[in-house]
Amino acid sequence: MFAPHRKRIVIGALLGSALIAVPVTAHATTAVPTAAPAAAAAAKAVGLDDPAKKDIAMQIVSSAENSSLDWKAQYKYIEDIDDGRGYTAGIIGFCSGTGDMLDLVEYYTDVKPGNVLAKYLPALRKVDGSDSHQGLDPNFTKDWAKAAQDSEFKKAQDHERDRVYFNPAVNQGKSDGVGALGQFIYYDAIVMHGDGGDSTSFRNIRKRALSKAKPPAQGGNETTWLNAFLDARVWAMKQEEAHSDTSRVDTAQRVFLKKGNLNLNTPLDWKVYGDPFHIG
Repeated sequence: MFAPHRKRIVIGALLGSALIAVPVTAHATTAVPTAAPAAAAAAKAVGLDDPAKKDIAMQIVSSAENSSLDWKAQYKYIEDIDDGRGYTAGIIGFCSGTGDMLDLVEYYTDVKPGNVLAKYLPALRKVDGSDSHQGLDPNFTKDWAKAAQDSEFKKAQDHERDRVYFNPAVNQGKSDGVGALGQFIYYDAIVMHGDGGDSTSFRNIRKRALSKAKPPAQGGNETTWLNAFLDARVWAMKQEEAHSDTSRVDTAQRVFLKKGNLNLNTPLDWKVYGDPFHIG
């Protein structure tokens, strides 16, 4: 569970339009671009959507979001961390003020009508875009924890995490020709910043990086590209006080990259907010 003294990083805006699709493989008779070998190699490598890699990704994100590797314990997590986004909850920090918590509860209610959170839908629609608790207090946090005991609510959190954040990040990573580490770097950025139209959103972080380097699919070097992306990510984080601690990049993702661990292979050792973590 989240340690109160930590500065917890949460989601920004919701995802906007769809990301770039994975390129179609060229015919054998077609001239192959220089980038094709690198992109093809990344495509053949195990991606972040491999179940074992995905679990590693969830653990690393949880180390930054909740100061714990036990990401499955976070379904019940909920609190207002005074960042202007209302309540933050669940396995990737769904927020009452940013719309993704509303989408989650709507989806859960579609799957299981009459659930314990369904009665809060009118209030969630009203507080969307603000930090207000109007219509949610005093029992919303208790009911969230109660809902988290339901396997259908856990599945709903998984579904929305994948639909809004994980799958788009992995798809864009594969399109750019990066391996599991690069796909994770994208995923962590989308979790924190969303993919809206603001300057610090995922798409604009990527656009900023494109002014400095090219991804493998465009003929660039993977390490050079990911360093450029992380530089742009750090810039985005520093634009907001709630995101200004960049250790999840500096002493985690950058560590893996410096070691050349582009496939995010274990063992992994890193630090977030000064705390050490290890996956064997």
